[in-house]
Amino acid sequence: MTQMRFANQTAIVTGAGEGIGYEVARQFCAEGANVLLNDILPQRARSAAKAIAAETGASCLAIPGDVADVDTVRGFVDEALARFGQLDVCVCNAGLTSWGDFFEYQPADFERVLNVNLRGSYFLAQAAARQFRDQGGGGRIVLMSSVTGHQAVPYLSAYGMTKAALEMLARNLVLELSPHSITINCVAPGAVITPRNLNDDPNYEKTWAGLTPLGQAIQPADIANAVLFLASPASARITGQTIVVDAGWTSTSPIPDMEYGKDYEN
Repeated sequence: MTQMRFANQTAIVTGAGEGIGYEVARQFCAEGANVLLNDILPQRARSAAKAIAAETGASCLAIPGDVADVDTVRGFVDEALARFGQLDVCVCNAGLTSWGDFFEYQPADFERVLNVNLRGSYFLAQAAARQFRDQGGGGRIVLMSSVTGHQAVPYLSAYGMTKAALEMLARNLVLELSPHSITINCVAPGAVITPRNLNDDPNYEKTWAGLTPLGQAIQPADIANAVLFLASPASARITGQTIVVDAGWTSTSPIPDMEYGKDYEN
């Protein structure tokens, strides 16, 4: 029988049109939550929300928009209140992967990756935390980091910097959020098998499975399991921490032969 750890709760999940975010939203719905599903592409957000609602029977509302816009992310919290009367969980998953040679990296690319990964997460977390404080009773914030915030990967200097910054943000906000019973934590995925990664490299799963000590690549469900744990009562005394889900990759950190990849945003 499926657990219903989040019955009558409401969660926002950004960057959830596909991949990790989609699976996080799907698992929340499967466990009884009302979910507001964000994606930068309106049609992808609507299609994802419709599919999850049809599968789970739960309320899954599409909220398209660019998380780099502060008014937009504040509007996500307003929509949660208007539709469901409360907010309990906020998962700041949306992010931009930005590849580039450091010697040639451009200011416009730098500003965009910071605006999406840091500005978007910071101000959505702020809006959610304000609502949790006003409601009373606490709340859960989960930020999406990356193993590139722990280990160097070629051509991901700006991206890795933003992911390390999110982990410091979580540690710092323990001081301000804990008095309101709000926890904030990070999940740092390794190489995850998503449609986008497979589209870029059909051998992605085989390649990365061969580079991890466990001999396995990471599935979106592996990341979602960690996110839901951090949002659940089982993690009530955990805050300011990062769970690395990488099948052991950061212990050895081999890098495949590769040309640096395409930028992508969710």
